Amino acid sequence: QLQLVESGGGLVQPGGSLRLSCAASGFTLGYYAIGWFRQAPGKEREGVSCINSGNDRTYYADSVKGRFTISRDNAKNTVYLQMNSLKPEDTAVYYCAAKNRIGPYSSTWYLEGTYTIWGQGTQVTVSS
Repeated sequence: QLQLVESGGGLVQPGGSLRLSCAASGFTLGYYAIGWFRQAPGKEREGVSCINSGNDRTYYADSVKGRFTISRDNAKNTVYLQMNSLKPEDTAVYYCAAKNRIGPYSSTWYLEGTYTIWGQGTQVTVSS
């Protein structure tokens, strides 16, 4: 069974940091592009970041550039999302998802419909 499991969410004060983990089972995560998405209450799910397979090229939404960093540890079959300088507007359920490698001329990293394996999500709440 192909699974992704997120962890690391929680409650943090504005300006704080969290590191989310996305662990894969049943498949080798290194062969896939892995994206992080989030959904805030009353809003549509949006792409946050993605790391491609092979070249490890990274992609970020403008709202998180310079604050979030995506990385992968293939030995642990895990992708991480380091989130610094968190803001209340970062509050959401965060999901990781897997898709086939993104081509060099493609800009589909943020399209959730192109991802085929999804985790169950982890809650991140930024509040004082």
